[in-house]
Amino acid sequence: MMMNKFFAALILSASIPAFIASASPAAPNPGLPDTLILQESVISTLKAGRNLDEVPAEAVIATSLDARKLSSLTVADILRKSPGVSKGGDGIWATSLRIRGLSDSRLVTLADGSRIEVASDLTTSLSMFDPNDIERIEIIKGAQSSIYGSGAIGGIINVITRDGHFAPTPYFSGNATASFSTANNAHSEYLSLCGGAQKWYLKVNGSFRQAGDVRTPLGILPNSGYNSADFGATAAFKPAVNHTLRLQLRKNHSWDVGTPGGAAFTPNATASYRTASRTLANLTYDISNPIPHLEVLKFKAFYQAILLDVAMDPNMPKPQTGAVPTLVAPYAGHRTLGGSVESRWNFAQCNNLTAGVEMWRRSITSDRKKYIDQYADGNLSARMIRAEIPLPDASYLSTGIYAQDEMRLPGDRFILTLGGRADLNFVRNGECHNVEYIQNVTTGTTVSTPPGKFTTFHASTRTDPSWGANAGLLFKARNNLDLTLNLSRSYRSPALEELFKFIDLSGNKIHFGNPELESEKGLGADIGARFHGDRLTVRANAFLSSIDDMIVERKVNSSPDSVNDTLRLCNAARGLLYGAEFSISCKMTEHLGAYACGAATIGKEIPASGNEASTPGWLPMIPPASLVAGITYDNSRILGADLGITAAAPRKEVADGERSTQGWWRLDLGLHSRIFSLGGCNLQLFGGIDNILDAAYTNFLSTNRGNIICEPGRNFYLRANLTF
Repeated sequence: MMMNKFFAALILSASIPAFIASASPAAPNPGLPDTLILQESVISTLKAGRNLDEVPAEAVIATSLDARKLSSLTVADILRKSPGVSKGGDGIWATSLRIRGLSDSRLVTLADGSRIEVASDLTTSLSMFDPNDIERIEIIKGAQSSIYGSGAIGGIINVITRDGHFAPTPYFSGNATASFSTANNAHSEYLSLCGGAQKWYLKVNGSFRQAGDVRTPLGILPNSGYNSADFGATAAFKPAVNHTLRLQLRKNHSWDVGTPGGAAFTPNATASYRTASRTLANLTYDISNPIPHLEVLKFKAFYQAILLDVAMDPNMPKPQTGAVPTLVAPYAGHRTLGGSVESRWNFAQCNNLTAGVEMWRRSITSDRKKYIDQYADGNLSARMIRAEIPLPDASYLSTGIYAQDEMRLPGDRFILTLGGRADLNFVRNGECHNVEYIQNVTTGTTVSTPPGKFTTFHASTRTDPSWGANAGLLFKARNNLDLTLNLSRSYRSPALEELFKFIDLSGNKIHFGNPELESEKGLGADIGARFHGDRLTVRANAFLSSIDDMIVERKVNSSPDSVNDTLRLCNAARGLLYGAEFSISCKMTEHLGAYACGAATIGKEIPASGNEASTPGWLPMIPPASLVAGITYDNSRILGADLGITAAAPRKEVADGERSTQGWWRLDLGLHSRIFSLGGCNLQLFGGIDNILDAAYTNFLSTNRGNIICEPGRNFYLRANLTF
C-alpha cells in the first residue's frame, strides 16, 4: 500500500516537468540545479561568509545531498556522521542534538538565521523542519556568545532552507521528491517551484510526511507515528542597484504525533502532540557597498510562533474508591519577535569587521487541564476538570551589541579573530497558582479557590546583564597543515521554563523551576590540527569547557525514601566537560574512498571548594564515545555507494537516576544512481538499508529521556529526486 503511494507520488511529480519538456524543445535551463553539484564550503552562521577551512572554530556543514543519500527520517539523522554531534529525543519525530555533551538549552538553534526559542520538557526544536526542504545545516561547535548572546555555550545549529536565486535571463525551475521507508512505513512527497529574473524571484514549496509506528528488533515501538505538512514561500526583489528585499514565510503543521519517550511521563503513559505547529516570517533588506569600506548593511526582522498541544493518558487503573486522571492536556504558545541591524566593514584587504545590534523578545502562555474520574464503591460518581497553569505568563527581552574582527597578519599565515558582545536581559512574569479552578462536570459547579490552592510563582521582574568574548587563531604551519586555537567566555541566562515551570503530569515526579537561578558562565578552549592533502584530509580537536553555576535538577523531597519525587532546578558549583574528536577521509583511487570519524566526551560536576563531603559526580545525558567508518564508491557515470559502520561504546558511568547502556554497532548501506537526463529534467535515485543486520541496540540519550529501549530495526528506503 505504502509502496503504491510512493510510485504514485513519483509519477505525479514527474508528470509536471514531463509536460513542460514535451511542450517545448529541450534547452539549457539557467534555473536547473544539478543534483550532484557540491556547494562551496562557506560557513554563513558566523555572520560573515567564510571558507570552512579558514574558521578557527570547529564547524560542520551537511548539505541537501547528504540528506538525500541517507534515509533522513529526521533532521538529526542527517548529521549522524558528524563527530561530536549526537542524536537524542523522545521518538522518531521528536528528536534533538547534543554538541560535545551539551543539549539544546545550551545551544542556539536558528531557522534561516532566526532564533527558535522553545525550551520544554519535550523535544521539538528540530522536529518542525522538512528534511526535503533543507539546503544545508551549519553547526559551530563550542561557545559563540560573542556573536549570538545568551545560550550559545555549546554551539550553534543553523538550519538553512532552500531558496530561489536571481538570474541574468528569466527562468522557471522546480524540484520534486518522493521517498519511502519500511521501518515505519513512512512516505513523503515534496514539490518546489521557482521562477525569477535579474531583479526578482519567487519560490514556493509544499510537502506532506506521514509515518506509522516504528518496527524495532524487539517489536513495534507503540505511539511513534506522526503526520506533518509544510508550506513555504520566499520572494526577493531588487528595488535599486545593490539593494535586495527578501521576504520568507514558512509554516509547519504536525498532528497525531506520538511521543513514546519523555522524562516527565509516567512509565505506562501514552502521550502525543494533538497539534504542533511553527509559523515563521523573515524580512531582510540588504544594501551592498553603500559607502566606502562598508561591504554590507543588513536590516532584519523576524517573527516565530510555536504552538504545542499535548494529550497524555496516564493509563492508571480504576480505583474502587477514589480519583484517577484519565487525560492530562498541556498547551503552550511560544512567540518570538526580533530584529537586528548588521554591518560588515572592509577597512583593508587583511581586515574585516562585523558589528551589529540585536533585540528579540520571547513570550509564553500556557495552561494544563486534567480530566479526573471520581469513583465510589466501584461506580463512577463524578467527572472533574482541574485547570492548572504550568508556567505563568512570562516574557524574556534581550538587547545586545556585538562586534567581531578578523585580521590576516603579514604573510597570510595567521588569521586572528577577536569578538565580543554585551547583553541586557529583562524577564517579567505574572502570578501563578498550582490550580486555577476545579470544575465538576457532573453537577456543573466550579470552585475557584479549592482546598490546597497556593501560589507557585509570584509576579516579578529581573534584570540580567551578561557578556561574552571570543579569540580564535588559525596558523598555517605548512601549505597543507593548519593549527587552530579558540578561547571563549560565554553565558546563558535561565530560560523561562527553568525559572517558572511547574510540571505535574499525575505521575510520581513533579518538576519545579526556580526564579532565583543565576546565569551560567562558561570558559572554553579548543585546540585543533587540520591536514588537507590531495588524497588525505584529517581534522582533530581537543576541547575543554568549564561552566560555573551550571543549572541542574535536584531531588528536594523532605523524605529521601519518598516514592513521589519533587525535583527542583538549582545552580551546581561547576560543570566540567572535556574530550576529543577526529575525522579522516581518504581518496584511494579515482572512484574509491574511505572515511572515519569519532568523538569522546566526559562530563563531571565539580563541587564547591571547601565542601570536602562532596565528591565529583557525572553530569547527565553525556553521550558515549562513538565511531563511524566506511568505504565509498562514486562514479558519476554509473552509481555511488557507501557502506559504513556506526558504533557506540558502553556508557557505564552515569549520573544519578540514569540507566547505563551496552555498547553497540550497526551496518548501513547507501546507494545513489547517476543523473538521468530526461529532456529538460534531471532524475536521480537514492536508496539503501539502515541497520542491515537488524541489530537491537539502545541510544543512551533516548533511553534516559524516556521509555525508548530499542532503536529502529532494519530499514529499506528509496528516494527519487527530480529537478527541472
